Amino acid sequence: MNIRFLYSLFIVLLGTSVTAQMQSFDLKDVRLKDGPFKNAQDVDFKYIMDLNPDKLLAPYLLDAGIPPKSNRYGNWESIGLDGHIAGHYLSALSMMYAATGKIELKNRLDYMLSELENCQQKNGNGYVGGIPQGKVFWDRIHNGDIDGSSFGLNNTWVPIYNIHKLFAGLNDAYRYTGSEKAKTILIKLGDWFIVLIRPLSDEQIEKILKTEHGGINESFADLYTITKNKKYLETAERLSHKAFLNPLLKKEDKLTGLHANTQIPKVIGFEKIATLSGNKEWSSAVDFFWDNVTQKRTVAFGGNSVSEHFNPTNDFSGMLKSNEGPETCNSYNMERLSKALFLHKNDVKYIDFYERTLYNHILSSQHLVKGGFVYFTPIRPNHYRVYSQPQTSMWCCVGSGLENHTKYGELIYTHLDDALFVNLFIPSVLNWKEKEMVLEQTTKFPYENNSQFVLKLKKPQTFALNIRYPKWAENFEILLNGKVQKIELTPSGYSTISRKWKDGDVLTIQFKTATHLENLPDGSNWSAFVNGPIVLAAKTSTENLDGLFADDSRMGHVAKGKYIPLDKAYALVGEKSDYVSKLKELGNMRFSLDSLELEPFFEVHDSRYQMYFQTYSKDEYNKKQALLKQQEIEAMAVEAKTVDKINCGEQQPEVDHLYKGEKSNSGYDDGKFWRNTRSYIYYQMLNKNTQGKFLDISVLDEVKMNDIAIFINEKPADVIGVEKKSIRINIDKIEVVNIKITAKNGNASPKFYQLRIIKN
Repeated sequence: MNIRFLYSLFIVLLGTSVTAQMQSFDLKDVRLKDGPFKNAQDVDFKYIMDLNPDKLLAPYLLDAGIPPKSNRYGNWESIGLDGHIAGHYLSALSMMYAATGKIELKNRLDYMLSELENCQQKNGNGYVGGIPQGKVFWDRIHNGDIDGSSFGLNNTWVPIYNIHKLFAGLNDAYRYTGSEKAKTILIKLGDWFIVLIRPLSDEQIEKILKTEHGGINESFADLYTITKNKKYLETAERLSHKAFLNPLLKKEDKLTGLHANTQIPKVIGFEKIATLSGNKEWSSAVDFFWDNVTQKRTVAFGGNSVSEHFNPTNDFSGMLKSNEGPETCNSYNMERLSKALFLHKNDVKYIDFYERTLYNHILSSQHLVKGGFVYFTPIRPNHYRVYSQPQTSMWCCVGSGLENHTKYGELIYTHLDDALFVNLFIPSVLNWKEKEMVLEQTTKFPYENNSQFVLKLKKPQTFALNIRYPKWAENFEILLNGKVQKIELTPSGYSTISRKWKDGDVLTIQFKTATHLENLPDGSNWSAFVNGPIVLAAKTSTENLDGLFADDSRMGHVAKGKYIPLDKAYALVGEKSDYVSKLKELGNMRFSLDSLELEPFFEVHDSRYQMYFQTYSKDEYNKKQALLKQQEIEAMAVEAKTVDKINCGEQQPEVDHLYKGEKSNSGYDDGKFWRNTRSYIYYQMLNKNTQGKFLDISVLDEVKMNDIAIFINEKPADVIGVEKKSIRINIDKIEVVNIKITAKNGNASPKFYQLRIIKN
């Protein structure tokens, strides 16, 4: 028997060493056993089945001129992103069917595909979509009439992002279920899109790609993989956003202030194109992006961004203060990117990140009993999360949430030729049909630090079984049929046993984990407790959990309950070396910390919580707490007198306030987002119960009233004050405030960064 530690994997072809291609198993080859992940899968299955396919299909039938069988869903599905959930739903049905084999999922998928096929045939040109007034919109694009901003293309809410979900759903239906109908619809849709953009110049394509467009480049790379027709790979390259790619090629960090989940899908596309074309420069750019996001912009539980945007790498204070912490869609896509990189590069660092994010963000983003998906996960101490509901919530994180919990089996095991790799310790059964082998993994990790593997073979076989040795595991041991193997082990790699295996062989691993404090990436004094790969948090209260289960309001995904001042949060005071030693183990991954009880964050629901704690020496505690208290008093005072506000240039606040505009640009300067125009911008604000008296408009540069005109409800605004960087408008007794700002004589307006209705 040969036992060795595997540092890296190489094959030799024609005398040249190249990295071998790791292979994943199909979802249908892996079945989850009882545990947190199987529970999450079961809860997701119920949510999937609670959705009405006819409601999801209604936008597509309406656009094709076919009477719908049901009214469409409300919320985001009826205010501009009509049809986007249906694309995610195709993916979720396909992957859940592969992961469970439940025929009702396949039946529903087939029904959805038949209805989409009918719509495509009725349209007659390969197009199928649910975008409002889609035919008019696409004709404008085909004719080169393009006016785009970050989230609006010709005043349509992210239409290419929307149709990308359909591309991805059709691809998944073919990939996971072998549906030829899905493949046919997909190819026709792809061919229609190629014809659509054929007349456009590269400059016009870049103008289109300025607006969030999902991973449309990946979709055409997938079409190339399916058909081997080079026109699809050429289109994928053409639809790759060069203005974003070029700084990555130069290893320049230009991410701060960018909308995070606009960028990550682009990079997934870059990675796939680089792999298919052998483009090493693009591959290097992808590496730079992944390293930057995971090492400099990611918090302990695996998430990134604040209010959907990448925050400065040297200042996470905005995230700590916000109720709009990391977005689940970001982690969904970073997991997809990490999976692709792991399979192509065989580097365990990608699994380390994947595992941390899987346990702590993805698993926690679904209510473990009642169901419902989380959009924002605040790290603000003593705040909480909001959960979607099947009939009221149609957010992007519902779409990706439907998918997240279907595919837990995708990376537990991989293989390289005859070598089998165990990457994650999740109770499951692998059926490797080609090798006539079944491997059953039994574990209660993270509650118990061991895992057992039992082999079932029709006849003895010689192969290498590789067990991941995580960097967080201590005293790692391997037992073969009950006997400890005396081998030298090094963490962050694989321990390999190569032998002739027989039916009934049992391999057991056991290890220890320890709790440590992990600082925020900016080096500030905020730290989280982490045990092994598991982030710990404490439930702190259940007061004012307003909107815990979301209604159908546009911003129902945000936890709008009152803020608990940051100076009221629990802090760690004393010598830093003592913080962890004060923890007392209670069993079952519970720890007491004075009056608090820490537990795995993925188990924290229906409660306010604290994940990050400030650390102080005894000498600095009083001084710094006093400063923090004063800052909180000032911030709370501003919010208390605010009736409504818009942060210009940010997607959710702008869409929530019905943004429209022409010849408008947005950006990020000096820590603030902004929007300006050479034509007009428009918002609608609500002055609830006419509490507000004034509308304050703030700019980044300088107000020049000769260059702009402001209208309230189509009448010239009653401007009562102008300063260098602010304008005050009287809105007394106006409840619905429609604001239109126009630029005069084609001059650029100032950079507006905030509109705020205040009481006095």
